[in-house]
Amino acid sequence: MASSSSMTALKLNAVPISNPNDTAKKTETVDLGNGSDVVFIQRLIPSDQSWKWFHYLDKHIPWTRPTIRVFGKSFLQPRDTCYVATPGLTELSYSGYQPHAYSWDDYPPLKDILDAVHKALPGSSFNSLLLNRYKGGNDYVGWHADDEKLYGPTPEIASLSLGCDRDFVLKKKPSKKPRDGNDEPASKRLKKSSGRDDQHTFKLKHGSLLVMRGYTQRDWIHSVPKRAKAEATRINLTFRRVF
Repeated sequence: MASSSSMTALKLNAVPISNPNDTAKKTETVDLGNGSDVVFIQRLIPSDQSWKWFHYLDKHIPWTRPTIRVFGKSFLQPRDTCYVATPGLTELSYSGYQPHAYSWDDYPPLKDILDAVHKALPGSSFNSLLLNRYKGGNDYVGWHADDEKLYGPTPEIASLSLGCDRDFVLKKKPSKKPRDGNDEPASKRLKKSSGRDDQHTFKLKHGSLLVMRGYTQRDWIHSVPKRAKAEATRINLTFRRVF
């Protein structure tokens, strides 16, 4: 992963839009401070192509809903998942669950999607993919950071969304040692940190790409919260590089 100084030079290339009715892409960069930023491309993939990929993935990916352990308790993960990786990488494990790593060759369209993401992010070299399927508004992912050691200290994480719109929320991690002498638990301080600079919400639409870079995983946490009105299915493809 590039250093924070070189990240500013990273250019974003657009995937050509073949359908003139597609909305023109809009790119937004949010500087989170301290060497972290988020890039949001509201329309990376044309709508028709996005739907083709969505229907393929929904039908052909071997989705599973595993049992995971969080804070010593076991429960069913509130979304479907599948893991794809280049052979020979460090095995992925989270919340007591170690998914089977499928090959890119098992599902050829994934290589086309990976190529589109690489073209949008010159210099990137992703070698693993975690797919998640949210089958409705009650499916979600709770607050967490992708700060596992196998991703390195400054991981670049690219998240492509297909299907139903969902909110993606970033929140700054609470300081372990508050400077004001406040001895409240970190969980309570986290709930209170809701200022504009401490929290950002992105509406992840069909065909959009959100990229977290630099020290975002060190200093921030993120979630896809429940949404009662999100009745349709969303498929998310999260690309990472495993070292």
